[in-house]
Parts: sequence; C-alpha cells; structure tokens
Amino acid sequence: MTLATDRTIQQNSLSFDEFLARYGGDNRYELIDGEVFDLEPTGQHEQVAGFITRKVCVQIDNADLPWIVLQRPLFRPPHIEMTAFRPDVAVIDFLELKGEPLWSEQSILTRGSSIKFIAEVVSSNWQNDYSRKLEDYEALGIPEYWIVDHTGLGGTRHIGSPKKPTLTICTLVNGEYLTRQFRGDEPIVSSAFPALKLTAKTILEVGQ
Repeated sequence: MTLATDRTIQQNSLSFDEFLARYGGDNRYELIDGEVFDLEPTGQHEQVAGFITRKVCVQIDNADLPWIVLQRPLFRPPHIEMTAFRPDVAVIDFLELKGEPLWSEQSILTRGSSIKFIAEVVSSNWQNDYSRKLEDYEALGIPEYWIVDHTGLGGTRHIGSPKKPTLTICTLVNGEYLTRQFRGDEPIVSSAFPALKLTAKTILEVGQ
C-alpha cells in the first residue's frame, strides 16, 4: 500500500465526500486521515486475497451462516474523520445490513457490528495494517482480523528478526485483540472459522 502519486492529493487532505467523488468507484484506493493510499493490488497480492476468500466461503457455506464475503468493500468507520478503509477480504453479516444507513444507496459499510472477519494482505505500507488498522478494527469490535504478511515486510517489532512470512491472527477478547502468529507448517487457529484446516505455509506461499 502506498500513497497515491497525485500531487494535489499529497498536499491537501481529502474529506470523505471528496474521496468518494474522486475514488468511490475505484477499489484500488482507500482514505486514512485524509490521505489517499494505493492498495497495490499486484498479482501475488490478489492471489492471496482470492485464496482466503475461497476458503472462507467454503466454511460459511458448510456452516450455513448468514454471512457473505466481499473484497475491498468501502468501510467508513463512525466517529473517525476523513477515513474510509477497503479491507482486502471482509466477511459481512447480511442480517446486519438492514441497519447500515448507506448500504442500499451507496454500498458503503459504517458499522463494525456488520463485519465478522477482516483480512488485510500486507504490501509496502505495512504500518497501516500492523498499527492503525489493528487499533481501529479493535475499537470497532471486529471479532477477528488477519494480517497476512506473505513476504515478511512488517517491522521486526511485529514479526521478529530475521523477518519471515507471517500470518498474524487477532482475536477480540473482552474488547481487546489477543494476537497469535503462525508460520511454516503450523496449523492456524481461527475462532471465526474453527473448522478451517490450513497451515500458515499454505496461505503464505500462495503469493510467492
């Protein structure tokens, strides 16, 4: 994820409405504190996101859950100014959509309660995934958040040294995220999808 290269965008913060007018129809971009970021959807990035989507869809179908999976929906959190996230993969409770004020007109999510699971595939601006988004998703009550660092880009304080491809799973417990990291042939543990049988390597090597 990198800052968009438009000079005007870099020099002047955008409001949500300005962002929506310029980039609302392009899911390549998101807005964080008035800055526009390019999500860098490279082929490898899309492979990882697509693989997670496929596996999650199977789990939802098998459990007959009232959930749907969206790739890069526009999520404007309440009470966070000039910000609109586009999670790479988001699992939505469609029973909650009736309470979404912007969904029927603009397909924009605004309520954390509508989202059951988010996965972000790490790209160059890994700080947003490991810090800013983790804090906001936690505050918004997103039950499970995956940080899929398939090339080991994150800082050493997040994934250690030497840096290696790492899947970090954040699980909401009493309002706070408990994090656990998975690498190699280690089986992952997901509270959202307890029947999911995958190793970290299976997910992380999709994008290599």
